[in-house]
Amino acid sequence: MKGYLKYFGLFAAVAAIVITPRPAYAMHIMEGFLPFGWCVFWYALSLPFLIYGVMMVKKVTQDNMRLKLLLGLCGAFVFVLSAMKIPSVMGSSSHPTGVGLGAIVFGPSVMSVLGGIALVFQGLLLAHGGISTFGANVFSMAIAGPMVSYFLFKSLKYAKAPMWFAVFTATVLGDLATYIVTSFQLSLAFPSEIGGLAASFVKFLTIFAITQVPIAIGEGILTVFVYNYLTANSAEELKALAGEEA
Repeated sequence: MKGYLKYFGLFAAVAAIVITPRPAYAMHIMEGFLPFGWCVFWYALSLPFLIYGVMMVKKVTQDNMRLKLLLGLCGAFVFVLSAMKIPSVMGSSSHPTGVGLGAIVFGPSVMSVLGGIALVFQGLLLAHGGISTFGANVFSMAIAGPMVSYFLFKSLKYAKAPMWFAVFTATVLGDLATYIVTSFQLSLAFPSEIGGLAASFVKFLTIFAITQVPIAIGEGILTVFVYNYLTANSAEELKALAGEEA
């Protein structure tokens, strides 16, 4: 019970910071926005990562109940932060992703599942994203972003960078990687009549950057505070994960 209260208190604090009433028209890539062929393509590309992620979740949690609590916290962190919506471009939005924390703690494979679960609930319950565009949103937010965060964190840690700097940098660049991939997805589906794919990519990326850069910095700062809390209060769980590779 003590462990549950510890994580519930942290989640409640994060929720109190980030949850405010917002209209539902701002989304990830919204339902029906991508052509059918691209929806199928991103589903097919994301599916192997999700299958492997499910296997990794089972491996990580099967012998340690307390890791399930930490896993739930990371999943809730993703859901709360990525539910924030700031309209950016027609058919999409800027928002924190929340995946950096879980990628640092559990690795990118596990985060593909946690991010996917968050996207399903948001698409069904909050009109934030959609089912047809689920594969595209999973690939950008739950696969590409966590991979960048995880490998960058490991590289900075290996280089003996300060822990706060490694967490902050990995989170910020993982967040921005999500929107680079989203911009690429949109430009593939909707190339510009003048300049084609490259011009469309630059257009989407430029508009996203206006809102996403400060959001990513804010998410990086918040994640440093949460990670510091975990290192102070969940040292045993983090030590248990030290030998796990995703």
